[in-house]
Amino acid sequence: MAERVEGSVAEGENTIEERRVGAMWELEQKLDQPMDEEANKLKNMYREKGLSMLMLLRLSFQSLGIVYGDLGTSPLYVFYNTFPDGISDSEDVIGALSLIIYSLLLIPLIKYVIIVCKANDNGQGGTLAIYSLLCRHAKVKLIPNQQRSDEDLTTYSRTLLPEGSFAAKTKKWLESKESRKRALLFIVLLGTCMMIGDGILTPAISVLSATGGIKVISPKMSSDVVVLVSIIILIVLFSMQHYGTDKVGWLFAPIVFIWFLFIGATGMYNICKHDTSVLKAFSPTYIYLYFKKRGLDGWISLGGILLSITGTEALYADIAYFPLLAIQLAFTFFVFPCLLLTYCGQAAYLVNNKDHYKDAFYASMPGTAVVLVMLATTLLMILIMLLVWRCHWILVLTFAVLTLVPELSYFSAVIWKINQGGWVPLIIAAISLLVMSVWHYATVKKYEFEVHSKVSMSWILGLGPSLGLVRVPGIGLVYTELASGVPHIFSHFITNLPAIHSVVVFVCVKYLPVYTVPEEERFLVKRIGPQTFRMFRCIARYGYKDLHRKDDDFENKLLNNLFSFIRIETMMEPGSNSSTYSSAYSLNHTQESRDELIHNNNNHHNSNNNNIDEFSSMVDYTVSTLDTIVPADNRMSFSQNNTVEDEEDELQYLKTCKESGVVHIMGNTVVKARNESWLPKKIAIDYVYAFLAKICRENSVILHVPHETLLNVGQVFYV
Repeated sequence: MAERVEGSVAEGENTIEERRVGAMWELEQKLDQPMDEEANKLKNMYREKGLSMLMLLRLSFQSLGIVYGDLGTSPLYVFYNTFPDGISDSEDVIGALSLIIYSLLLIPLIKYVIIVCKANDNGQGGTLAIYSLLCRHAKVKLIPNQQRSDEDLTTYSRTLLPEGSFAAKTKKWLESKESRKRALLFIVLLGTCMMIGDGILTPAISVLSATGGIKVISPKMSSDVVVLVSIIILIVLFSMQHYGTDKVGWLFAPIVFIWFLFIGATGMYNICKHDTSVLKAFSPTYIYLYFKKRGLDGWISLGGILLSITGTEALYADIAYFPLLAIQLAFTFFVFPCLLLTYCGQAAYLVNNKDHYKDAFYASMPGTAVVLVMLATTLLMILIMLLVWRCHWILVLTFAVLTLVPELSYFSAVIWKINQGGWVPLIIAAISLLVMSVWHYATVKKYEFEVHSKVSMSWILGLGPSLGLVRVPGIGLVYTELASGVPHIFSHFITNLPAIHSVVVFVCVKYLPVYTVPEEERFLVKRIGPQTFRMFRCIARYGYKDLHRKDDDFENKLLNNLFSFIRIETMMEPGSNSSTYSSAYSLNHTQESRDELIHNNNNHHNSNNNNIDEFSSMVDYTVSTLDTIVPADNRMSFSQNNTVEDEEDELQYLKTCKESGVVHIMGNTVVKARNESWLPKKIAIDYVYAFLAKICRENSVILHVPHETLLNVGQVFYV
C-alpha cells in the first residue's frame, strides 16, 4: 500500500513537472512570437516610375563611361595573345575571328545582356546579388536568422514553388544538407574573389596596353617611360572616383563614345581596304577548321580569345548604377556592333600584314580569373532559372550547354598560361577567399554561441517587474544578434551588476539578403511582457548595400519608432494593461528565479555545448556610463519596483527616461581557438580573424554610438 502511495505521489509530481514545463514553453512562445504583425503594418507597396525614351537614351549614353571600358580596350591585345609566336596562315586569322565573333555573341550578348542581367536583385548585379536571390527562395543561409516578417519588405521579392515540381525538388535537395549550403557559399565566394583578383589587374592592364601605343610611333622610347605614363594616368583616374558614379559617368561617357566610334569606323575602313573576305568568319565552320588544323596550339590560343570578353562580368555587376534597359540598349545597338567591326577590321589587316601581329597588343598579362567568374555565374544562374524563374528543365539544360561548353573550353586553355602570369590573379583571389572564409567561419560560430547561451524570456519575467534589480532612470539599449530570446550578455550583466535601466530595449541589428531596406520599413518594435516591465524588442533591418554608410541618427530613429509604437498601441488597445503574463509567475518567486538565473549563468562557464567548449566573461564599463547608476537615495520613486501610477502617460514616461540618459550596451566578443586545436586553425582564429576584427568597423561606429554612452560587456569563447 505504501509503495502504491509513493508511486502515486511520484507520478503526481511528474505530472506537475510536465505541466510546469509545458506552461513555460507556452509562455515562451507567447513572449517571443515573430514580429509578423508589426511587419505587416509597415508594408508599403510602391511602383517604380517608368523612364521616358529621352531619359533612357541619356542613361544609355552615360553607361558607356562606367560599364564598357574594359570591353572597349580588349581589341588592343586579343590577337597578339592569340598568336604570340606569329601568324603562319591567313586562314588561322579567319578561324580566330570566328571564335571571337561567337564568343561575343554567346557570352556577353546572349548569356549576360539578355539572360543573366535579368537575374538582378532589385537592380543589383553580381554573384552576391544572385546569392541573395537564392537565400530568399531557399533556406540556404548558414546563419538561420530568417523570419516571416522579413518577407513583408518591399525589396524582399520571392515566388512560391508548386509542390512536386522539379524546382521544388531542387530546393529540397539544396536545403537537406549543410555541406550543399557550404558548397553553394564557396561558389559564391570563389566568384567574388576571382572578380576582385581580375578587378585589381584590369585597370593596370588596360591603361598600360593603351599607353603602349606610343611605342608604335616612337619605337626607341623606353618601356620605363610607358610605365611611368601609365602610373600617372591610373593615379588621375582613381583620384576621380570619389566624385561619384554620376559625375565620372558623364566625364568618361564622351571619351568612351568617341573611342567606340573610332575603333568601329577604323574596322569598317580596314575591311573595305584590306580584305572583305574576312566576313566569312561569321560561319561557325571556320571554328571547326581552326581546331582541326592547329590542334593543341589552337586549343591553347583560346586563352587569347578569352580576352575579347573580359569586362563582361563587370557589365553585370554595374547594372546597379543604371536601368537594365539602358545597359541592354547601349550594348546591343552600339557596343556590340563596334566590337564586331573592330575585330573584323583587325583580322582584315592581319591577313595581308601577318608580321604586324604585335601591333594589336603592347603589354599585358593573361586577365585567368575571368573565366572562373563566368563559370561561377553560370552555375548560380542554373539555380536561379530553376528556383526563381521556374524555367522548364529543357531550357535550363540548353542554357547550361550553350554557356558551359565555351567557358569550360576557355578554362582548360588558360590553365596552360598560368605560368605566364595567370597565377597573379589566382593568388590574389586565393588570399581574398581565405580571408572571407575565416571571417564567415568565426561569424557563424559567434552566432551559434549566441543561440546556445541565450536566456529564456520566461525566466527573466519570473524575476518580476523590477527584474530583482535596482531600476535606475534612463533607457538601456541591449544589442544582440538574436531576434528572439535574451542574450547572454544581459544575464551576465545583471548578475554582476544588480542594476538596470528603467526602460530596456533589446536591439537586434539584422542584415537581410536584400540590397537595401527602405527607411520607413527599417525598424520593427514590439513589447515584451507586461507594461510594468518596460521591456521592448526592436529589430533594425539593413540590406547589404546599406553597410557602405554610417547611420548618423540611429539612436533618434530607434527611439522615435519606439514612441510611434506606443502611440499606435495606445490607439489600438486603449483598455489593455498588458498584464496577461503577470499571472504566469508569482512575484514571490522573484528571488528564487534570480538565484537560479545566477546559478545557471555560473554553470555556463563549465558547460560544453557543441563547438563551444569554454566560456569566460568580463565586463568593461566606460567611466561616463557609471554616472547613470545613481545611489539608492537619489533614485526616482518608480526605479525600485517600477510602480508607475496607472494614470501616468507611458509616452511621457519614456521621454523622461530618455532625458535621463540613453546607454548602449554591446557585447565585445573575443573569439579564440582551443589549446588542443590544430595549428592552421589557431593561426586562422587567433591571428587572421583577430586582425580582421581589429581593423573592421564595429557596430558602435556604423551606428554612430557616442563613446560616452557606450557600455561594453566583454565575452571570450573558444572554438
